[in-house]
Amino acid sequence: MKPYFYIVPRDVTATHLTRHHVLPNFGSVWHYHPELEFHYIVRGEGVRFVGDDVSNFDAGELLLLGEGLPHMWRCNEAYFRRDPSITAEAVVVQFLPGFIGKDFLQMPEALPIKNLYSKARRGLVIYGETRERIVRMMFDSVSADSLQRIVLIISMLELLSRSDEMDFIATSPWSSPSNNEDDERINKVYRYVLDNFRQPISLEEISSVASLSQTSFCRYFKMMAKKTFYDFLTEVRISHAKRLLIEEPEATTEGICFECGFNNRSNFFGHFKRITGLTPVEYRKKFLPAHVFA
Repeated sequence: MKPYFYIVPRDVTATHLTRHHVLPNFGSVWHYHPELEFHYIVRGEGVRFVGDDVSNFDAGELLLLGEGLPHMWRCNEAYFRRDPSITAEAVVVQFLPGFIGKDFLQMPEALPIKNLYSKARRGLVIYGETRERIVRMMFDSVSADSLQRIVLIISMLELLSRSDEMDFIATSPWSSPSNNEDDERINKVYRYVLDNFRQPISLEEISSVASLSQTSFCRYFKMMAKKTFYDFLTEVRISHAKRLLIEEPEATTEGICFECGFNNRSNFFGHFKRITGLTPVEYRKKFLPAHVFA
């Protein structure tokens, strides 16, 4: 079975993501991604597939999966019966190998973490006191801001790099056979959006970039990104707006609105509130020092 390349739905300007899932089940898509992944099962049971290993899973299991390692958690049949009293729950921390800079892993001090990355290509199941400490940090990272989350991820990796409370999962290091055509196509779309999101981008335009018809592109992007293209474009624009609100405290929200590619304030405010839970003004007040508004 060929694994699918999966786009982790993190902020496009971020190198990491933490999610606390409560879902009917964990899906059934055999997939891989370039991010490493800490995965803690809070509630749920079934069969997991990691590389060439097939094993049962249940609540309390903590794994570290390396970049490109295909995996899937298939819950038991009871989780697919649409019974609202039966749900699966997990905390997931995903991060790119160079999440704090491409030169980090070249530092002598980072050698233990670099070695840990190599081990993670087989997948690691973590137990004992190491598991308990990492799980606490994972829950802390759910509500942490971006910088605090980076510190927590480094702490998790440093702790695990010194521990022997882990076992390999797959029988050998694994790297998913990359679909070069899909990888190159989706990366072309990403690059084009990041270069042009300040301007209108039509479906015809972006379909041409991907060398697909408009209908095929919509289907393709939804399969790859698990969201529509315009949802993705909106997230890129809001991500840029969040940065401008903090880095340019003198800029007006109206100016930021048009700088990010939105054509009216109402549209901008609506999308910003939907994605962040705050208005642009509330977001700025939350993350800027109080003296800025004095």
